[in-house]
Amino acid sequence: MGRSLIHEYALATYASLLLAVALTWPALRYPLHTLPQDIWDPSRQAWQIAWGGHILITDPVKLWQSNAFFPEPNSFAFGDSLLGYAPAGMLGEGPLAATLRYNIIFVLAHALLALGGYALVRQLGAGRTGAAVAAAAITYAPWRLAQEGHLDIVSAGGIPLALAMLARGHGWSLRRGLRSDRRSIGWAAAGWVVAAWQVSLGFSLGVPFLYVLGLILVIALITVPLRWWRRPAKRPVLGWRLLVTDGLGVVILAGVSALIALPYFKVHDGSDGTAEINFFSPPLRSLLIGPAESRIWGAPHEVPRSSLNWPAEMSLLPGFVLYALALAGLAFSIWTLRQRLLLLIALAGTIILTLGTTFFDGRWTYLPLFGHLPASLGLRIPGRLMLWTTILLAILAAGAVTEFVRRVEHWSEQRIPPWPGPWLRLATLVPLMLVLVEGWNTTAHPVVPAQPKTMRTVSGPMLVLPTADLTDQTTMLWSTTRFQPMANGAGGFASARQAELRRNVANFPDAASIDYLRSQRITTVLLLRSDVAGTPWERAGDLPVDGLNITREDLDDAVIFRLN
Repeated sequence: MGRSLIHEYALATYASLLLAVALTWPALRYPLHTLPQDIWDPSRQAWQIAWGGHILITDPVKLWQSNAFFPEPNSFAFGDSLLGYAPAGMLGEGPLAATLRYNIIFVLAHALLALGGYALVRQLGAGRTGAAVAAAAITYAPWRLAQEGHLDIVSAGGIPLALAMLARGHGWSLRRGLRSDRRSIGWAAAGWVVAAWQVSLGFSLGVPFLYVLGLILVIALITVPLRWWRRPAKRPVLGWRLLVTDGLGVVILAGVSALIALPYFKVHDGSDGTAEINFFSPPLRSLLIGPAESRIWGAPHEVPRSSLNWPAEMSLLPGFVLYALALAGLAFSIWTLRQRLLLLIALAGTIILTLGTTFFDGRWTYLPLFGHLPASLGLRIPGRLMLWTTILLAILAAGAVTEFVRRVEHWSEQRIPPWPGPWLRLATLVPLMLVLVEGWNTTAHPVVPAQPKTMRTVSGPMLVLPTADLTDQTTMLWSTTRFQPMANGAGGFASARQAELRRNVANFPDAASIDYLRSQRITTVLLLRSDVAGTPWERAGDLPVDGLNITREDLDDAVIFRLN
């Protein structure tokens, strides 16, 4: 038991947690009152986690019929559901608990990605220092700093962790190949479970991950029989138990993915997303441009970043240190020349996919893989495939760092005493320190607006005014006390319907808007006086309602209109 506390992976876990707290600071300074990057998308995603936990306890059948976007069906599928975090949503209630829960998960997601990256590269055959450099490069790559407001994109740790578990379960490593004596059914089963959990967080990362797993499965089905036939003396032995585990794992993963995908296909409006993919497809130069949230590259890259259509999704620099280490890994590495060439080909492929339609219009690359899928799956932003480019760069970099450490240790054996001196040990850690410095952030942590007292007592179906794309996401967070049905909602794939709603209630209270709301089965309108300045509803709380067949109740911070 004592040895397990100082095991390599126990130490890697401690280091991942400490780095996550330090490099996401001040996320845990005021975790009840602030959110990372902005208060819009994080507020909506904090509501998603809270809704998942709440509804699974109270009425699981209505999971996809969320309280927001009323009366739209399957409204929980208007974005990545983060369903895998639902167990955390069962703890606590209200906006403060939702905010605290979000910040804790936000930090832990970074730690899990670092641990998963370390486990994957270590399993492939890299040394401890090389795997640490790779894990830091994957987790804190500069381009990921622009995604800190998207928990569904931050939560990528299950991808390398599942791959590491599956590789370990099958006794395979890049450096030593397939070794039957190292296979483990338990690790293989755990890998399939983690893969299913990762997909349950969302399809933005889940669908590319499923494609990668499918590609690995196809390669295995081709190469293993070939090796069995061509090299009888070294035939790989997987065993029937491992094959059964893989079969069940594939079935369970496919079943979970299909069940979660069903509501996403139901909310699909059938529109062609090519125009949106074209807009978000980054140019090649974006791979050299850092985001505004990068402390090192934010200010120096301000001018080139301004030339991008959407800088937040097109500032895709994985790190110049990582580029240099990966380039060194092509010539100086523990990986064989053949392995390096294969990694280079895979790297070129992921870059081409990341460019979307800017590479020959994506006709033979991005569009056949992702263009035909519903917009509700969140695959309209090619730049998010940069995760796979970063992983491949990190593997190449780990090969160079591991070879460097190996040569230092070999050279030290010729010394007296025969071990590396302190300066040599420090030199082996320089790549790690440089990678971490390049991942240093300036992410904002704004204060979340306080929940209006009336939101704790008013019932639905309701509409909260003012309503807008951004402010509705905070309204969704406020609703986590009672989860009352409400027409408010944003950040999903019902933008056209929400725009129509806002047009029809722009003159509220008047006869036309009241008739429209009644047709939508809205019985209550809550006007927040503190937020209406500069909106179409600035004077709505002072207009007479005589003859409109509604009642009005004036409170300290709000006005309640009852339409029934």
